Amino acid sequence: MITPVIMAGGSGTRLWPLSRAGHPKQFLALHGEKTMLQQTAERLSDLPTSEPITICNEEHRFFVAEQLRQIDALGKIILEPVGRNTAPAIALAALLEKEDDPLLLVLAADHVVADQDAFTEAVMDALPLAEAGNLVTFGIVPSEPHTGYGYIEAGDALQGAYSVASFKEKPDLATAAEYLGHGGYYWNSGMFLFKASRYLQELKTHRPDIAAACDAAVGTLSPDLDFIRVDTEAFTACPDESIDYAVMEKTRDAVVVPMDAGWNDIGSWSSLWEISDKDESDNATFGDVLLHRTTNSFVRTDEQLVAVIGLDDVVVVSTKDAVLVAHRNLVQDAKTIASRIKEEGRTESELHREVYRPWGKYDSVDHGERYQVKRITVKPGAKLSVQMHHHRAEHWVVVSGTARVINGDETFLLSENESTFIPVGVVHALENPGKTPLEIIEVQSGSYLGEDDIVRLEDRYGRAGDK
Repeated sequence: MITPVIMAGGSGTRLWPLSRAGHPKQFLALHGEKTMLQQTAERLSDLPTSEPITICNEEHRFFVAEQLRQIDALGKIILEPVGRNTAPAIALAALLEKEDDPLLLVLAADHVVADQDAFTEAVMDALPLAEAGNLVTFGIVPSEPHTGYGYIEAGDALQGAYSVASFKEKPDLATAAEYLGHGGYYWNSGMFLFKASRYLQELKTHRPDIAAACDAAVGTLSPDLDFIRVDTEAFTACPDESIDYAVMEKTRDAVVVPMDAGWNDIGSWSSLWEISDKDESDNATFGDVLLHRTTNSFVRTDEQLVAVIGLDDVVVVSTKDAVLVAHRNLVQDAKTIASRIKEEGRTESELHREVYRPWGKYDSVDHGERYQVKRITVKPGAKLSVQMHHHRAEHWVVVSGTARVINGDETFLLSENESTFIPVGVVHALENPGKTPLEIIEVQSGSYLGEDDIVRLEDRYGRAGDK
């Protein structure tokens, strides 16, 4: 039996402005109707697997739980107190499953695989190799001399696989072309298959400091709703290292299984253009887009009409609060722009105008010096925390659905077109007791309107801080 381990960390800033630190690419529907995390989980449907283990950080835990629950693939969710790269993260999963010692199939949550049958076949080919104690990595059959991926050099032939002769860093174009001409080189996919015990043995041999820190971190596990928390102090002390550097480049038992499954790590908008359906002018468009004399371009808009005239090789991405326009060969620099935005103290690198919460979402539709207007959507049966504010008052108007409101000492129901006013300092809460989404308009007014002006008194989701 295989236990999938889905790595759902990372910020994906190369896909700014759609992917942001607070809502990164693995939780977005970039290629298809389902999110990349959901597609990764569903990719396992033809394999003999147990429930998955998903590893993510604290900030994204409700994304993971909600999206996996929607496709009935919740499984176990391990929360990393801090990011420490892939070697420690995989160690947490291996230690959690240490007693049963299953095969761990390690996958990133933000990859695209076009050919699921070829993916399944490669994993099944790798099973006997992993059962025999090898640490299997999957090498993608290269289609071009790509400079954005590391490479794996194949060694001696095995049963449908090869020993690993060496791992190569991302090459320049001439070296990548040389690899393709020579043959026997594969893109490093970051997917792995091995027994939990074998990984822990190799980690203890080559990086005993990481092994010891992770062992201490799982010594005190704290279940929390759908999540498993490890010891914060112990895991924070763990070194930051990738599985490649910590184990795969050092072990004598690394094996590469070739995979030709239409794999792409969606590392940039250019990568997404490559795998998208295109028109007769090689344009890929999503949303309300009009093109005129435009070729070889990627244009996506979430809301407003975007028109592009007379351009070639461009990427245009429009969200509710930001627009990116870039040459298609320079889209990697979106990461630089996201960093500059963060350095300037702006919010556009961290959050979208529309922000998701475990109870639903809110959209900040307007704001001024002493006011802010939000459209709040509460899922059926969900409830915002019982809270109060020191600096702002709020006025709620129900647009659709039914609201159960706590306003000071009163608890009452509001229906469409009804409203309530919550003065500064008054304890309040909002709940949707119905079976359809609740939509309200919230008008905030006061001297300070930041999300950190919340005193949370009670919360069914175990949160602290923001709404």
